Amino acid sequence: GDGAEESTSRLGSDASVLVAWPFAPLRSRQQRTVRVRVWGEHDQPSAWSSPETVEAGLLNPDDWSARFVGPSWDEDISQPQPNPILRRTFEVRGPVEQARLYVTALGVYEPYLNGAVVDDHVLAPGWTSYNKRLRYQTFDVTTALQEGANVLGAMLGDGWYRGRLSFGGGRRNIYGDRLALLAQLEIRYRDGTTEVIGTDDQWRATEGPIVASDIYDGETYDARRELPGWAALGFDDSSWHAVRTVEHDLATLFAPTGPPVRRTEVVKAVEIMMSPSGRTLVDFGQNVVGWTRITVRGTAGHTITLRHAEVLENGELGTRPLRSALATDRYTLRGDASETWEPRFTFHGFRYAEIENWPGTPTTADIEAVVVHSDMERTGWFRSSDALLNRLHENVVWGMRGNFLDVPTDCPQRDERLGWTGDIEVFAPTASFLFDVAGFLQSWLRDVAADQSSDGVVPFVVPNVIGADPIPAAAWGDAAVIVPWVLFERYGDQGILADQFNSMRAWVDHIAGRAGDSHLWNTGFQFGDW
Repeated sequence: GDGAEESTSRLGSDASVLVAWPFAPLRSRQQRTVRVRVWGEHDQPSAWSSPETVEAGLLNPDDWSARFVGPSWDEDISQPQPNPILRRTFEVRGPVEQARLYVTALGVYEPYLNGAVVDDHVLAPGWTSYNKRLRYQTFDVTTALQEGANVLGAMLGDGWYRGRLSFGGGRRNIYGDRLALLAQLEIRYRDGTTEVIGTDDQWRATEGPIVASDIYDGETYDARRELPGWAALGFDDSSWHAVRTVEHDLATLFAPTGPPVRRTEVVKAVEIMMSPSGRTLVDFGQNVVGWTRITVRGTAGHTITLRHAEVLENGELGTRPLRSALATDRYTLRGDASETWEPRFTFHGFRYAEIENWPGTPTTADIEAVVVHSDMERTGWFRSSDALLNRLHENVVWGMRGNFLDVPTDCPQRDERLGWTGDIEVFAPTASFLFDVAGFLQSWLRDVAADQSSDGVVPFVVPNVIGADPIPAAAWGDAAVIVPWVLFERYGDQGILADQFNSMRAWVDHIAGRAGDSHLWNTGFQFGDW
């Protein structure tokens, strides 16, 4: 890439993976084409591998000319608000050689280009310790652009940034109370010139069809509020509002180390039944994490309610274990001959769904469960001659998928879903056999270091949304040391240990100070429940 001369480096090592990059570090946006060969026992070289291109993202705050922008109208931030949609029209002045869209949000987002969703990521940018580390995504949109007029757009939702989090009723607006989009489209034309289209004061915003969305409580969608073609050419946005700039430190931005959250599977309904009280229940035959997708016909203004839970209690939907989480989606029809809908900015843990106010009689063909989690590569399998043992193993796999939704959580269904450090401390060895979790947990461990106190104390949950200064606890805090070590044992990546060394040492030094000369830590708070 960029006209660089070819260079070759031979490394004397028996390593076949995680070999250190032997050339000068790449600069932002820089591309290199790489081929690899190996030498055998008798110093005979193999053929060169097929070429692969590596490309650096935006590595420095100064690489961003775009600014965070969001809706300019006043909102009642004490409760979920109608989700904003944003758009901007721009011109592409000639044939395009390459185009990259760098994008993130304060909140969660779904990006659009010329009327189509840009990629298959969901709940992007995911959940990190936003005020210290905010992930951005990079999309190759070269083929999505056209000469002449184009449109960039996005839908925003509260997500983990502004939505209700934590137990005991939780809190809203933990990281901030203004949703905002940061998008930077970089175009390289075939004539060698470049152009940048970023979020700025030329964008427009209005309320979209999502009336409310919340991780715990679900999504309310009114299809009558849809604006057909809002993200495409030819749409009149003259009645939309101007945007306003939202301040956020660009130095917090970083590129992903692990896979995005995606829809990974669809589970069909196996039975529709009536509860003892006469309510309509759908059984998917498997406890999953994600949401339901419905196909329905009815009159405009008719509202369907979907409640989700993992169990039945006395034949009714078992919502008691959810505590205060409503896990409820609502869809108001626009009145088409057939309408298919699924939520965007929530997720539920469930096997059963309760349907209220369905027009007519639902069938198993009308509703399905969409499985959502971080799209990690499966690396471990198990099968035996014992069906019960096989089922136990599959339960572990399903449980891991549901709790590895961008953050390693304790549960996917109730008003918690937090990154409890003690949980992953004991589960990391199993997780790393079943899936490639290196990048996933590397990102989370950097949040551990970011949220760790100045004297080395590791929070009970990461990202830390409990709010109080962290209190040390055995096993929970040990995650800062044990999880990196497990990753090193599984993958042989010394870089994980190097990245986390200061965090690991700070925790060990802290507990060594508490234990004193006796080396026995017998003071202060401990959970004592595992």
